[in-house]
Amino acid sequence: MDSLQYVSSSSSTSNPRKPTTKKYWVLLTITCIALFVGTISSSLLSKFYFIHGGSSRWVSTWVQSAGFPLLLIPIYLPYLFGTFNQNPMPKPFTLLTIKLLLIAIVIGFMVGISNFLFSWSTSYLPISTSSLLLSTHLAFNLIFSVILVKQKLSFFNLNSVILITVSSILLALGSSHDKPKGTTHAQYFLGFFSSLGAGLIFALYLPLLEIVYREVHSYGMVMEMQLVSQTAAQVIAVIGMAVDGGFGEMVIEANVKFDLGDAMYWITIGFTILAWQLSFMGTAGLVYLTKSLTGGVCMTALLPICVLGGVIAFGDKFGGNKAISTLLCFWGFCSYVYGEYIKSKEDKEGLKSNEEMKSLRDDVDGNICNFIA
Repeated sequence: MDSLQYVSSSSSTSNPRKPTTKKYWVLLTITCIALFVGTISSSLLSKFYFIHGGSSRWVSTWVQSAGFPLLLIPIYLPYLFGTFNQNPMPKPFTLLTIKLLLIAIVIGFMVGISNFLFSWSTSYLPISTSSLLLSTHLAFNLIFSVILVKQKLSFFNLNSVILITVSSILLALGSSHDKPKGTTHAQYFLGFFSSLGAGLIFALYLPLLEIVYREVHSYGMVMEMQLVSQTAAQVIAVIGMAVDGGFGEMVIEANVKFDLGDAMYWITIGFTILAWQLSFMGTAGLVYLTKSLTGGVCMTALLPICVLGGVIAFGDKFGGNKAISTLLCFWGFCSYVYGEYIKSKEDKEGLKSNEEMKSLRDDVDGNICNFIA
């Protein structure tokens, strides 16, 4: 009963999804910082692991969801803080229905598969190439958003899709100049299509979150569902690790293979786990506070920074094809942002026009009533 009263009161007073509330902007700021730090650092650290002697793709998959217990902090901290300040909140997980629980588990399995594909991509491709290929998820995201959440198409949206698609084709054509040493053509294209597959799944993941979050009452519930999803993704990783001998491989990598020593190996693993949780937390929070396509666009906006990070940190080649691909990716991103700006402006003008028409009708009705009286 307390939970139902909380939902009713919170929805009628301080809904954190309303941009007019202070709570909304605080949550949005924290979410964007988590997304920015997590996305860039997780991509670079994942490649750092492979460059310095790490070789297990299952270990790389495992670290992407191993930090799920960290999500208990944003789940329980507000509850404990509210209890301490005599501002009671429902106990965590009490509002999570069986339906939402099952949906979160299914989404988690999707994330687990996407994580594995990302690991294959990172192991065979330069981080700059992998990042540019992952930008294709914006194109896929638009398509799924149109189908699932009825996102309206426009010239700017379609232009964005075309430009980003062409940027990926250019990368494929320039693959002979981009292969890391020791990587065969077969391995390169395995990484290439793994990256596209990860982008495709992630693009489906975002609009599915938007649909599910329509039944979610608070930011805390978003983190609760994220915890369940990350746990499900971890189940896939643990099974893969157990079958492939990944846990034993971690010990061998730390003591023998990792060229920076065992201490640096475990530090790398620890920070990678933290970075991935920040990235996933930021993504889920941004979809809840805005919409799935906005989340996809923000992720795409960060990918060119990952490209530059790969060039600076790891000496990735940055030839003509990659430079043009980066420009096309950035152009596609700008096209989308400008289209959203135009749409927002038109919506505001339409709302203002409707308010003026309503005011005019009210005046006319009032004059008629006065005339009749």
